[in-house]
Amino acid sequence: MTRSFTPAWWLPGPHLQTLYGPLLRRRSALARQRERLWLADGDFLDLDWHKPQGMRHDAPLTVLLHGLTGSSDSHYVLGLQQALAKRCWPSVAVNWRGCSGEVNRLPRSYHSGASDDLSEVLSHIAACWPLGPRIAVGYSLGGNVLLKYLGEHGSRALVTAAVAVSVPYRLDHCAERINQGFSKVYQKHFMDEMLAYLNAKLEHFACSGQMPEHQHLSRLGRRDDVHTFWDYDDRFTAPLHGYADVHDYYRRASSRFYLGEITVPCLLIQAQDDPFVFRHSLPEARELSPSTTHEWHRHGGHVGFVEAQGFYLERRIPEWLAELCRTA
Repeated sequence: MTRSFTPAWWLPGPHLQTLYGPLLRRRSALARQRERLWLADGDFLDLDWHKPQGMRHDAPLTVLLHGLTGSSDSHYVLGLQQALAKRCWPSVAVNWRGCSGEVNRLPRSYHSGASDDLSEVLSHIAACWPLGPRIAVGYSLGGNVLLKYLGEHGSRALVTAAVAVSVPYRLDHCAERINQGFSKVYQKHFMDEMLAYLNAKLEHFACSGQMPEHQHLSRLGRRDDVHTFWDYDDRFTAPLHGYADVHDYYRRASSRFYLGEITVPCLLIQAQDDPFVFRHSLPEARELSPSTTHEWHRHGGHVGFVEAQGFYLERRIPEWLAELCRTA
């Protein structure tokens, strides 16, 4: 099993590694079946299942969790689903609230601490897939949600193992890091996407006659003076999701504070040159539980890890899962 990552010579530096996938990678073609999961509060999530021909019903099932402003169509999600399919392993890609192409029903949305939604997803999937191992793989925001869930639930977690990639372990640090240098380009992209979604949601609520929901969002304040994560999370994320303010949200939702309570086998993959995450934001070995393995690579960017011959994550993650299943 090869654990080393060497970046493609033609993609030096963290920004080229980060941008290659979303801007230049051709999306994998994959036949999937969509399932709508209704949540306890009356909202919904959409799950996109891929069950390859020839799979066994006791094969490992992988649950994939996308990052901020992503979806089940994100290149890294489709790429891993395709890599797993080559082993005849099924997978299901989760779309967080409002990320599947349809506005969700409630004013609340998804966020970095939404482990309550993940708990409902995994309870449903456990009922659907009772025979084989269940593995969760989270990227960026999805990785943060996953690690928080694992720490909160400990031995009660409904997964056999987990992988978390390019995680913003300290959300307050991440908000500072992405407001520096070239990383401000990423911040502007995220702000544009999230504010556009808020505007679309307000319009949808108005057009569909959901005036209480429209008023709830409108009361949160202006959107034209929001430029940073600190602005957005204090104005919208915190009050929409039951946090006192941005500081309360960043403290309670940051996965770094939950790592010691994880009990399932867990692999952490991170680049030390991630343009979203300070190196000092990465947890120290003493903070990790005995069941956790960490890989801190010198290069790779944010959910990049592009090798000369392909994508490291789509090689390494299935290899790790295969080894884990052989020794379980």
